[in-house]
Amino acid sequence: MTNETMAPQQAEAFRTQTVRRHQIWTVVTRTLTTMAMALGMGFVITALVSPRPLQAYTALLTGPLSSPARIGIWMEDATGLILLGLAFTLVFQARQFSLLAEGQLHLGALVAGIVALHLPLPIGLHLGMALLAAMAAGFLYGLIPGALKAYLGASELVASLMLNVIAQRFYELLLTYWLRPPGAGYNWTDPFPATAILWRPIPDVRINIGLPIALMATALVWLLIYRSSFGYELRVVGANPEFARYVGIPLRRVILLGIAVSGIPAGLAGAYLAMGVHHRLILNISLGLGFEGIVVALLARNNPAFVPLAAFAYSYLRIGGDIMERTAAVGSDLVRLIQAVIILFLTAEALFEQLSHWIARRRHLHVGS
Repeated sequence: MTNETMAPQQAEAFRTQTVRRHQIWTVVTRTLTTMAMALGMGFVITALVSPRPLQAYTALLTGPLSSPARIGIWMEDATGLILLGLAFTLVFQARQFSLLAEGQLHLGALVAGIVALHLPLPIGLHLGMALLAAMAAGFLYGLIPGALKAYLGASELVASLMLNVIAQRFYELLLTYWLRPPGAGYNWTDPFPATAILWRPIPDVRINIGLPIALMATALVWLLIYRSSFGYELRVVGANPEFARYVGIPLRRVILLGIAVSGIPAGLAGAYLAMGVHHRLILNISLGLGFEGIVVALLARNNPAFVPLAAFAYSYLRIGGDIMERTAAVGSDLVRLIQAVIILFLTAEALFEQLSHWIARRRHLHVGS
């Protein structure tokens, strides 16, 4: 290859890297700006309802870093949010609005708990089998709304919400009448054996190997979306279904697998809660955590590379809100309000971007005519 042909290629590669860096900084800046605006609005409201707004906000902004134990709780909470954010990032790439992560989380925890309690295996193999079973449960459960949408045209939003309730009740049924120790007056199982627990490398700090597992899952999801043929098909279907059909992309298969594959990290999140946080199955294992992944995916702009950053930021707000509620006598409603403002700002920004694209497209068509 001659120098004359290498120079344009190097220039094009440099331009591509520059554009990617600009996109990265744009996403990070927008995310931090959105959260800063929400926090600022929350402070104004706190000043109106609390006699000690500075103390309350100090607890919110510094509480998660005030001790090693609280740092561990923050990391523990963020790990589950990373996996759930990845689940929604996958399904949103195809513009499918399945909200099945909560149900897949419950089934993942349930299957992992059954393997942990009733399938004695050697160390390493026991843990791996439980995690694989949880991921398989999330994938298989996702096939139901995927098939309903792909082949019957049913709304994946309605189907997933109904299936969430079924999964939660099934989890409660097996926990109460089969997995709970006979005659026990509480709704949780015996502790898992040591071979089925995500171990903690730092004693007395609630950080376990689930965090590196979640980061590896982030890399795998990124490779799936941006470096595989299925990921390309997923993005094309999400961007323009008519074009995807025109170029021969199997629309039904992509929709079916897109919703099903998103269940793999959601099921893994359930296994993480059971094996890494509680070390047993308990009633109300999630408390709606599956829906929090939506905010993480929105903060990350549906880019898996930014999901860990968004999860850590959003989890910091969640943990800081709990600390603020306990130490500064501020109700948890304020934290929910800040979360709602974040979602509102994200939605408004998305609508503005869509409006800008629509106006630009109309102008282009007008100029072309």
